[in-house]
Amino acid sequence: MLEDKAHKYETAVLVGLITQHQDEEKLVEYMDELEFLADTAGATVIKRFTQKLTQPDPKTFIGSGKAQEIRDYVKENEVGTVIFDDELSPSQLKNLEREIEVKILDRTNLILDIFAQRAQTSYARTQVELAQYQYLLPRLTRMWTHLERQKGGIGMRGPGETEIETDRRIIRDRISLLKEKLKTIDRQMATQRNNRGKVVRAALVGYTNVGKSTLMNAISKSEVFAENKLFATLDTTVRKVVIGNLPFLLTDTVGFIRKLPTQLVESFKSTLDEVREADLLIHVVDISHESFEDHIDSVNQILMEINAHQKPMVMVFNKIDDFSYEKKEEDDLTPETRKNISLSEWQKTWMSKSKYPTVFISALTKENFPEMKKLIYDEVLKIHISRFPYNDFLFEYHEEEEND
Repeated sequence: MLEDKAHKYETAVLVGLITQHQDEEKLVEYMDELEFLADTAGATVIKRFTQKLTQPDPKTFIGSGKAQEIRDYVKENEVGTVIFDDELSPSQLKNLEREIEVKILDRTNLILDIFAQRAQTSYARTQVELAQYQYLLPRLTRMWTHLERQKGGIGMRGPGETEIETDRRIIRDRISLLKEKLKTIDRQMATQRNNRGKVVRAALVGYTNVGKSTLMNAISKSEVFAENKLFATLDTTVRKVVIGNLPFLLTDTVGFIRKLPTQLVESFKSTLDEVREADLLIHVVDISHESFEDHIDSVNQILMEINAHQKPMVMVFNKIDDFSYEKKEEDDLTPETRKNISLSEWQKTWMSKSKYPTVFISALTKENFPEMKKLIYDEVLKIHISRFPYNDFLFEYHEEEEND
């Protein structure tokens, strides 16, 4: 029983670097996010270790003194896992495991583990398995602690094939098989997208845990899984939505994250195709998060990488229920920070002057929903009229329908 409890509540420490490209403030943000990732994966973080280096050590990522400090701490406190905020090279991973003598994970491995836990459908599981194998292949040597054994016998007296090479070949074969399987499913999903005809398609995009699934449920009156965890949604969900009397398709997609593993970008190609082929992007932002501007930049960067950055877009700033409308009475000497700025003051910033239509809402309380729906309606109607220029008279927005 104790073993089950210990396994369920695995303890971990986090490790991050302050470098010339990442100052202390930025590191704190990343470490906060890493702790949230660890919590989502099922680990309890009990300590953080940071070090200031010009650049990561090519052998162990951190300095030898810091590695010894971490080793002493994890032994003394019986910590089972050390999680690094950046992706480690195969040699760094191997050297750290030898030095610290506990399980070492990097940010990429942690995200892959969460994806493996969250994948519900066969398609999502296949995507995650492919990403895991692609991550594992160059790191395979660290899994073997025994001596390499040569296969002998007649016709096998040459160098032969080591067990590691055998496993590499098996994994490469598995990767090829999974890629072919995904290609088949991708073709099926592309056919499904084509069969949706000329109906306007909108896709919810945004950083992970900003409330996309909650918003999807509220707009489409469906039951998409939503939870206050990172990557609660992995499987693409498409629902038919009618605002006023104008129908369109709404897609909920996997959330983005900073330092998104390249293996996942490749594996989740079909999910990203839903974004690439959408007519309208609804970019959902958690305005209550202190790093929401960085989140916007991260999402825009990924949209640029998949060549979807020039699409029509609506900016939806969510979670306004975490703000007051007016600034609270405080001492004039109290410095203005993100914590005490009011919603009305936020609305006067660059956000309201964005080149995209912008609205501030709460998906939880449905505050400002009529305004948001009217905004989405207007953008969908523009696209619809461009396709069917002679039947725009059929659609008329009735605000009273949105107030029930």
